[in-house]
Amino acid sequence: MLKRALWQGLLAGGVGGVVMTLGEKIEQRVTGRPDSHVPARVLERLTGLPERPGAQPPAVNWAMHYGQAALLGVLRSVMAQAGLRGPLASAKFTVVRLTNDQILENATGVGAPPTTWPRGELVLDVLHKAVYAFTTGAVADALAARTGPGPGQKHAAMRPGRRPDVGPLPRANAHGR
Repeated sequence: MLKRALWQGLLAGGVGGVVMTLGEKIEQRVTGRPDSHVPARVLERLTGLPERPGAQPPAVNWAMHYGQAALLGVLRSVMAQAGLRGPLASAKFTVVRLTNDQILENATGVGAPPTTWPRGELVLDVLHKAVYAFTTGAVADALAARTGPGPGQKHAAMRPGRRPDVGPLPRANAHGR
């Protein structure tokens, strides 16, 4: 399961990153909002790369932007492989994506807590991260579905809901072995 989750997650997260970026570029043309250099600044701080004032090198910005998207896609793929699929799983993953950004940005001193942001900026950030999360989720779910239901879905099929009289799946049946 983990091998599948790795390559499928990198693919799903990459696709989610591309779709999020396209949405951001459209939004920027409409709103006039400039490019963000926060991803590059975070990567520079995390790796010890030299920092410079103003605009950051596009390659550093894209490396962090797409690298983070691809790596987090692996987590969403693990969710899908386990049987956590669909819009509710993608909504949960949106929170993970936002939290990941905020931990990295605040821990490095590059960003500030979202509660201090202008509301319009916060709404746009949540919207873009939701586009990423739902796109990544759709791809991860579709790829995971090719191997059938996940262990959680198999367990739920035994008798829906959390029930004390339904034990776990036999270990040998959890991953289709």
